Amino acid sequence: MIHQPPAGARDLLPLEVVQKGWINDRLQEVFRQWGYQRIVTSTIEWLDTLMAGGAIERSTVIQLREESEGTLGLRPELTASIARAAVTRMADATYPQRLCYRANVFRNPPPGYHGRQLEFYQAGVELLFAGGVLADAEILLLLADCLDKLGLQQWQLLLGEARLTRSLLSPFPDSLRRQVRYCIAQLDRIALENLDYPSPALKQRAMVLFDLRGKPADVLQTVMGFELDEAAQQIVGNLKSLVELLQKSSPKPFPLILDLSFLQTFDYYTGIVFQAVSQSENQLCILGQGGRYDELLGVYHPQGKAAPGIGFSLNLEDLHLCLLFSAALPQQTPPIDWLVVAETPQAQAAAFIYAQRLRNKEPRLRVEVDLGGQSPQAIRDYARRCRINCLAWVREDLEALVETLGC
Repeated sequence: MIHQPPAGARDLLPLEVVQKGWINDRLQEVFRQWGYQRIVTSTIEWLDTLMAGGAIERSTVIQLREESEGTLGLRPELTASIARAAVTRMADATYPQRLCYRANVFRNPPPGYHGRQLEFYQAGVELLFAGGVLADAEILLLLADCLDKLGLQQWQLLLGEARLTRSLLSPFPDSLRRQVRYCIAQLDRIALENLDYPSPALKQRAMVLFDLRGKPADVLQTVMGFELDEAAQQIVGNLKSLVELLQKSSPKPFPLILDLSFLQTFDYYTGIVFQAVSQSENQLCILGQGGRYDELLGVYHPQGKAAPGIGFSLNLEDLHLCLLFSAALPQQTPPIDWLVVAETPQAQAAAFIYAQRLRNKEPRLRVEVDLGGQSPQAIRDYARRCRINCLAWVREDLEALVETLGC
């Protein structure tokens, strides 16, 4: 019987681990430079926590088992868990809170997608207890800095606004609004055109909303053509200020597309929502996503007290795919610096001692001990294949003959 991982799971081989570790290390360094501190939350949570007050569909959560207190599940994302930790265990912390993470998440695939990936790796940040345009700008500029530090050149940020999109959808009757929203989220123009509209004006409005993306100035001008209430007008004003701040604060033109038809998968967003995308081998890669969630923390607060929050997660699989053939990404596992060989069976203990001395002298060295059973020439051939630079032939008295292969 050939044993494979379960359907939807996968192994990471050493080179993949090195490459994704390289990506992750650079992301964590950028987070650190911006003042974000790492938080680690539980992989297993109560289902009520993971559903974020109903904003996350129960069907997307991989459920483990029923307990007397409730149902346990695997986290489908990190924001809900971090929000829970912030309001229950960090209530006395100085605000705002800048938190970052690197972790795996788990999601049930839609029905009929047997074998689809279940486990994903993410790195991201959450900026809690801070609202307004400045906080929004910090998160988007931080995201841009992350992608630039990885060496990604061709990427764009799709920026939407959840409250504004809801306001623009408000004239539709309830049942129709849900259908329009779904068609827009799925980018299904044909289905949208064929819905049962009570008036030609509403159908026209739906089609305009479907195409409400492009240069920020053009999109906002179109939006101003709608009849907007005071709250929607303020949101438009904030969007204008945010776009201006991003362009002025970025060292190069910010690759921004305003997309008011953009709707995120998780339904806890209350302000800007965004997605960083790129092309790789004619395939669209979603590099990261996020948004503002000013009501989520109230779900976990003992008194239901709401507080602002915003964050993003970066998808390591898609970042890895886009960087796979770049010059920056490591293309080999790190070489071994030393191979220590016992010249005789009596020198085997001496070989382990000598190897440990090398490691203690320089902790960054990678040192292997030969496990015997090969001729000297076979050992040299192995060392060259594995790019091992130095051989140490150790005698019982701990004296060694050093041979440099120049690999």
